[in-house]
Amino acid sequence: MNTTTRQANFLLPEDLIEEIKKSVSRREQSKFVTEALRKELKRMRFEKALKTSFGAWEDANHPEMKAGTEEFVRSLRKSSRAARSR
Repeated sequence: MNTTTRQANFLLPEDLIEEIKKSVSRREQSKFVTEALRKELKRMRFEKALKTSFGAWEDANHPEMKAGTEEFVRSLRKSSRAARSR
């Protein structure tokens, strides 16, 4: 993935900087921080999506699922097998 890079200045706790220096080679530190930030931002977006979509599913809109998803999938598979055997 070719992306343009820019330098950014952040203040980090000294103990965190020291741990990164001990654990990650100097040449890999930017990559390490980039990947950690991407992972955390992805987690935050996922958490936000979960919170905003909570309660969106209403049983009244999906009566076919009332018996549970396992039963619904089983019925789909059964009808699919019947259609193939015709």
